[in-house]
Amino acid sequence: MKLNERSLAFYATCDAPVDNAGFLHKKGGRHAAYHRRWFVLRGNMLFYFEEPASREPVGVIILEGCTVELVEAAEEFAFAVRFAGARARTYVLAAESQAAMEGWVKALSRASFDYLRLVVRELERQLAAMRAGGCPPAPSRPRALPPRENGCAVWSAEPPTAPTGTSTSARPGPEPPPLPPRRRASAPNGPLSSASFAQLHEWYGQEVRALRSQWLRSRAQP
Repeated sequence: MKLNERSLAFYATCDAPVDNAGFLHKKGGRHAAYHRRWFVLRGNMLFYFEEPASREPVGVIILEGCTVELVEAAEEFAFAVRFAGARARTYVLAAESQAAMEGWVKALSRASFDYLRLVVRELERQLAAMRAGGCPPAPSRPRALPPRENGCAVWSAEPPTAPTGTSTSARPGPEPPPLPPRRRASAPNGPLSSASFAQLHEWYGQEVRALRSQWLRSRAQP
């Protein structure tokens, strides 16, 4: 698929809901100065503008194959978006608060299609467990801040692994209900390609509600 400036500008400023938006301080590529820019995250594209009312973005960052790290910088609440490769550019950004920084780091680390593939695999595993009559395992939840390595806190899309000899069944409290399953190749009233979002939401919502009811009944039995 070819992208040009016009199509990118339309996608960046369309009325569809955004994944995250707000002001960040962006370090210049050739200079040490920071510039305050309005950032908008849509899918795996991070757009930045001069002002929130700007109709065209100043630039865009494609968030595939990147890592998001906390860094030591002149600005407080700084983090970096790094790409592999000797000539790849590193984008150093700084939020205006601790909460904003954590929100941006989490949103950016989950924006790539690689992360979405991991989520889909986890949902498939939970759905298969529910259909087999078992209780779904508790989904892994990221910690507020990850451990620091070599002076940087690194967010990774890889799910954490449990230590050897431990079991998830030993965790206190009831297991949560399963997350919604990924969409299938066919639907009750026709192909997915001709279905609206409202129809898809209703079809798969029925399946999720039925599985959740089954799970709750199994939990209520002595």
